[in-house]
Amino acid sequence: MNNKVLIKIILPNIELEYDVCIPVNEQLWKIEKLAIKCIYDLLNMNYNPKTESYIIINKITGQIYDKNEVVIDTDIRNATELYFVKEIEEQQLTNI
Repeated sequence: MNNKVLIKIILPNIELEYDVCIPVNEQLWKIEKLAIKCIYDLLNMNYNPKTESYIIINKITGQIYDKNEVVIDTDIRNATELYFVKEIEEQQLTNI
């Protein structure tokens, strides 16, 4: 296996998709923070990593990934499509 894989990140909350190469030796929480920061910068949107967090879900299998896992230890490979779904905080749930 190479040291990077090409994946598709799908952001349903803003209805966008991006193809991204990610390193296989990084934890998913780092991938999430860096990818989301880059996408928000491209769109000139504000991003606060302390208040915004995403759940990573495999589009085909529906598997929700533990953010402490390293990419190589998961089933994420070339052409994997991942949903990055914004987590709803507990405070927001009580206001619904």
